[in-house]
Amino acid sequence: MLELLGATSASGLTERAAEAGTGRDEGLVHLERLPARRARTTPVPDDVPPALSARLEHAGITRLWSHQEQAWRRARDGEHLVVATGTASGKSLCYQLPVIESLLADDRTTCLYLAPTKALARDQLRAIRGFRLPQVRAAAIDGDTPKEEREAIRRTANWLLTNPDLLHHSLLGGHRMWADVLHRLRWVIVDEAHAARGVFGGHVALILRRLRRLAEHYGAAPTFLLTSATVGNPGEHASRLTGLEVAEVVEDGSPRGPLHLGLWQPPFVDGPAGGARDPDGDARGPVGGGSGPVITAPEDEPTTRRSMLAETGDLLASFVAAGVQTLVFTKSRKGAEVVALVAQDRLGEATDADGTRLADTIAAYRAGYLAEERRELEARLRAGTLRGVAATEALELGIDVSGLDAVILAGWPGTTASFWQRLGRAGRTGGAAAGLLVAQEDPLDHYLVTHPEQLVTRPPEDAIIDPANEHLLGPHLRCACQELPLDEVEAAQRFGDTAPGLLAADAEAGILRRRRERYHWTSRQRAAGQVDLRSGGGRTIRIVDTGTGALIGDVDEARAHRQVHTGAIYLHQGRTLEVAELDLDRQLALVEEVGQRSWTTRPRSDTDVRVLEELEASDWSDVEVRLGRVEVTTQVTGYDVLRLGSDEVLDRIDLDLPALELRTVAVWYALTEDDLADAGLSPRIVPGSLHAAEHAAIGMLPLLALCDRWDLGGLSTAHHPDTDRATVFVYDGHPGGAGLAERSYRRLPEHLAATRTTIATCGCPDGCPSCVQSPKCGNGNDPLHKAGAVRLLDLLLDRAPHDGDG
Repeated sequence: MLELLGATSASGLTERAAEAGTGRDEGLVHLERLPARRARTTPVPDDVPPALSARLEHAGITRLWSHQEQAWRRARDGEHLVVATGTASGKSLCYQLPVIESLLADDRTTCLYLAPTKALARDQLRAIRGFRLPQVRAAAIDGDTPKEEREAIRRTANWLLTNPDLLHHSLLGGHRMWADVLHRLRWVIVDEAHAARGVFGGHVALILRRLRRLAEHYGAAPTFLLTSATVGNPGEHASRLTGLEVAEVVEDGSPRGPLHLGLWQPPFVDGPAGGARDPDGDARGPVGGGSGPVITAPEDEPTTRRSMLAETGDLLASFVAAGVQTLVFTKSRKGAEVVALVAQDRLGEATDADGTRLADTIAAYRAGYLAEERRELEARLRAGTLRGVAATEALELGIDVSGLDAVILAGWPGTTASFWQRLGRAGRTGGAAAGLLVAQEDPLDHYLVTHPEQLVTRPPEDAIIDPANEHLLGPHLRCACQELPLDEVEAAQRFGDTAPGLLAADAEAGILRRRRERYHWTSRQRAAGQVDLRSGGGRTIRIVDTGTGALIGDVDEARAHRQVHTGAIYLHQGRTLEVAELDLDRQLALVEEVGQRSWTTRPRSDTDVRVLEELEASDWSDVEVRLGRVEVTTQVTGYDVLRLGSDEVLDRIDLDLPALELRTVAVWYALTEDDLADAGLSPRIVPGSLHAAEHAAIGMLPLLALCDRWDLGGLSTAHHPDTDRATVFVYDGHPGGAGLAERSYRRLPEHLAATRTTIATCGCPDGCPSCVQSPKCGNGNDPLHKAGAVRLLDLLLDRAPHDGDG
């Protein structure tokens, strides 16, 4: 710990760290020093309108960073652009300058701004109004905006700030009321475009195609400007989102102070960690293309690491005690609360030199705060009276935080873009800063903290969307037909080659009516109301607190069987509830508060995969590697009652729930018995070896694509009837697929190599959540054979094609 804080001597933290020395630095796996980056600037161009130039000068802006000037010049020429630069690089100015310039020239033109959250749209509204230019009449409009206020905005505003949900549900469906706005539409801004990925991104892409269609109907051809975090494919992603050719602005001209980055692994609770041992006792080395042997360890080595949240809370307390203003990012609201409480408890009654109780300078930030509460939090942070904040990602897009000394990430945030974006909250004014990643028990976390070169130097993941997914496309085509009747030629041009077939199928089913070569929506219900932008289809189960009658959440039906089945323990805002009844007919999960329990629940399930169609095939010697369409049948058969904090089963309860079917896309590999024998895998350990490799591969796929393991599913079996071999499947967890399994197939050797490495280098003896155990396994993580999984992956890598192979 001292080493990490001492590294930030440029910001004066060394002495303060020494005074608060914790003596606990055994978790520090790696320390990386990232150098500062100098700014590249240019004077504000002379052809910027005088009124705008004066406002910039009033705000202290006399020079632009190079990417801001480049974006302004290219946008004013009508080029569709995506600006993908780092945190605090002034991306907002990249679209504010050209839009404001055009409004100064003609305030009858309009701009539509889309943000992923209401809070971000409101913050941008404040920034735009801060220019205090009468020609710029900006207004935010969302689902909470009263009807009378909407009418006033529609008549007077020329810069509308909203979100994809309102655009889908209100503006497009009621486009005749917004005809004047659409007729004069000059600009469409898509902020934080990297958030539009996966199923949600597919929906957004189709909404933007519908928007372009209506704008052109009213005679407009707007320029699209997008901002994004530093994803791997900003131009490609922006083009797929908009359906247009979008150019990139990616050379970041903003300055960055030096960053001292620590990677922290919570220790095993019962003693030092060993390596990975082979339960069979075979001292077998790697087969073929492995990256090193599996380390052996004594049988009595511990297999459980200290809680990541407890470790993070202790670290936050140490930073605050050292006088280091620190922000912690957690993955859940409850996690933020736990971290703050742990830090406050550890500090106890300790005070600073002024007598201020340190525990009172730490707070948790959660979603749902009012704007006034967010402003108060910002003010306390700026004043330095709030020295430690534990927050969820709600803070990332909903609050303006800058100038912090340190950022701690409680677990890998899921993407490289989020990793650097959150670390960028520290030292945003150009000063030195400290960053710390605390690994949770997850294969990807373990891999990254033990391979710092991969974390620091590897390119960011690609953002993946699939607007051609028929489960998304079909409902949006119905919306388009309700907005304006649609013929097959236009459908193919705007929505892709599969659109005409989907229209014809809907007409055959009576959902649409074909008249004079055009398809019409015939129902009195709104087509948009049948589309949930946050899911890939299926029903939504509402979660109701029986004690208050309040709706406390919802979940799609596929997850409801696992998360809110009858008898399940459900956590909500720090409260422990039990599901009294899951009523699928009424789409309700009724829960009741039960207080703290010494036990929790874990669902059991059976899964079957049936191959429907092979899309692509590759043979690695005798190993069959395939990409194809599959049908996944999953049935939750019951649940185990577990003693809290352990895997001890206290009771096993059976359930009678219907099976769920999912048609999606999968990647799979299939091996012969001879292959398995070559790897030294006896029939007894084959199921556990395949199962362990499947779990770890699912955990590692987010290394290649913007997703998390909950977007994926898998199945492993010693004999599958469709392949007649031992087979491992990894499939997209969304109807029709989301492009994730395909990404694995395209980069399978890289995917399997990273999987092999994270298993082999984990310090547990038999497998743990950091390598081969999965939190979503329907079989209770049994059987698993860690060493066998490494042998299996060595065999696959030995057979895999190498660069230059045909």
